[in-house]
Amino acid sequence: MQSQLNHFDEQGNVVMVDVSAKNATLRTATAQGRITVSADVLRAIVQGTAAKGDVLGVARVAGIMAAKRTWELIPLCHPLALSHLSVDFTILEQESAVLAQCTAQLWGQTGVEMEALTGVTTALLTIYDMCKAMDRGMELSDIHLVYKDGGKSGQYRREEEQT
Repeated sequence: MQSQLNHFDEQGNVVMVDVSAKNATLRTATAQGRITVSADVLRAIVQGTAAKGDVLGVARVAGIMAAKRTWELIPLCHPLALSHLSVDFTILEQESAVLAQCTAQLWGQTGVEMEALTGVTTALLTIYDMCKAMDRGMELSDIHLVYKDGGKSGQYRREEEQT
């Protein structure tokens, strides 16, 4: 793991990292997170009866749109020409939760971890927004990088925590 902070120049000024000398490689990142909701909210999501419409459909589009604009939201992120973005959901009935997963990919000189994290977080926030009239006690949690590949640092796969 790199210990030097690379968003600062020799004089201590904040800078965007220069990636122009880096080799382009296939870069992939997957992030996930969950939102825990009431049983009524989960039922409305699954049955498509939420007052604001297709919760997961809208959340999918919101996550993709946000990932594409990560560079506008996170200071010093590079604007990227993403070649693939997906946002998928798994209903966790026993936990009364929705698991969201975002995968971003490109052929380029810098990674796509921030895009995957932005996509999954925005998808979860959209679920909250579309269902808050039914339950303001929903909780977003466990947002993290699951996998990344490409570049000098190679592959990373998160080990699942032991419960």
